Amino acid sequence: MLDKTNSVFDLTPDMQDIGTDIMDEVLKQRNEYEPENFSKDDVLNALNARNFTIQNFKALLSPQAEPFLEDMAQKARAITRANFGLNINFFTPIYIANHCDNNCVYCGFSLKNKIKRAKLSDDELRNELSIIAKTGLREILILTGESDKESGVSFIANAAKIASEYFRVVGVEIQPLNSDEYEILHANGVDYVTCYQETYEPNKYSRVHLQGKKRSFKYRFNTQERALMGGMRGVAFGGLLGLDDFRKDAFATGLHAELIRKKYPQAEISLSVPRLRPIINNNKINPRDVTERKLLQVLCAYRLMFPTANITISTRENARFRDNVIQIACNKMSAGVNTGVGGLETGEKKGDEQFEISDPRSVSQIFTAVKNTGLEPLMSEYIYL
Repeated sequence: MLDKTNSVFDLTPDMQDIGTDIMDEVLKQRNEYEPENFSKDDVLNALNARNFTIQNFKALLSPQAEPFLEDMAQKARAITRANFGLNINFFTPIYIANHCDNNCVYCGFSLKNKIKRAKLSDDELRNELSIIAKTGLREILILTGESDKESGVSFIANAAKIASEYFRVVGVEIQPLNSDEYEILHANGVDYVTCYQETYEPNKYSRVHLQGKKRSFKYRFNTQERALMGGMRGVAFGGLLGLDDFRKDAFATGLHAELIRKKYPQAEISLSVPRLRPIINNNKINPRDVTERKLLQVLCAYRLMFPTANITISTRENARFRDNVIQIACNKMSAGVNTGVGGLETGEKKGDEQFEISDPRSVSQIFTAVKNTGLEPLMSEYIYL
C-alpha cells in the first residue's frame, strides 16, 4: 500500500496537480517487484519473446539474467542497429547557473554546500554557445541548479531563445515546472525536458531530499506529463542508480516511461542511466554500488523494452565503457562536457561543478573514436519546416 501520509507526496499551492494516477501504479508495481523471484526459464522466455512484456522486462533486470548478459547484448545490438542504423547522436550540456534551493545530500549543487555560485549573463552565454557551436554540435542541453529565484522561468526562457540561434535542438534539465511554464519554454525554442526521479522509493527519497521543492516526490514524478501538456516534443527519464535498489529503480523508471508512452503516443521517449559515483556525504547515503556489468544489464533490458527510444550514455562513465555500449544499446551520447558554469574560453570556471566526469575527451576526440568503431556520429537529425 502507498503511504500517502509521507510528506513527499504533498504539493504546495504553487505546484500544479494534474490528477494523474500513473504515480500510484508505478509505486504499486515497484513495491510488488521481487527481482530474486525470477527463474532461468523466465529469462529465456524474455529473450525469445516475440511480443516483449513488462514481465519480460522484470525478468531481464533480475539477478537470474546476469549469466545471459551476452545473449541480451547481442539481441540489444540487433534491435539498436535495426532502428537507428549506424547513427550515434551527439549533444552537449551547458550549465548556465548553479544556484539551488534544495538540500539534496548527494549533490554538489546542494544549498548546504559551500561552492562558488554563478550564472551566465547574456554575453557570457553567447560566448559559450558560439564556442560549442564551432565544434559542429547542433544539440544543446541547458542545465541549472533548481532555484526559482536565481534561475526562474524567464531566465531559462531567455537562455533557450538565445541557444536557438546557435543550435537546432534545445533541451532543458532544470527544476520541475507547471504546464503553463513549459508552454513558455516551448515558445522560446525548447524541444524536450529531462527530469530524473533519482529514486522511486519514497522513504529513501525523503531521506536524501531534505529541503526545497525537490522534496515533493509527487511533483517531481509528474514532471514529464506536465511537460508534454505544455507542448514539449519529448521527455527523458532516469533514476540515479545506486541510491536505492538499482533493479527496482531501473524497473520503475522503465514502467514510468512506458505508461507515459501509452498515454501520450506522440511523445518522443528517452532514457538515461546516471549512476551514483563517489560523492560528498557518501557515508550518509549508503550507496548500493552498481558495477559496469550491472549497468550494461539495465541498458540491454531498456533496449529490449524500448526498441525505438533514445538511450543516452553520459560522461559519468569512462571512455572505454561508453565506446562499448554505443555498439550495443545506446544511440545517444554527450561530448565535450563541462559540468561547471562558464570557462570554455579562459579555462577558469565562473561557478563550481555539479560532479566530476569520467570521460573528458573533446568533441573531435569522441567523434574520431565513434568513427573508428564503424559507427556514424550524427550532430542532429531534426529538420524543422
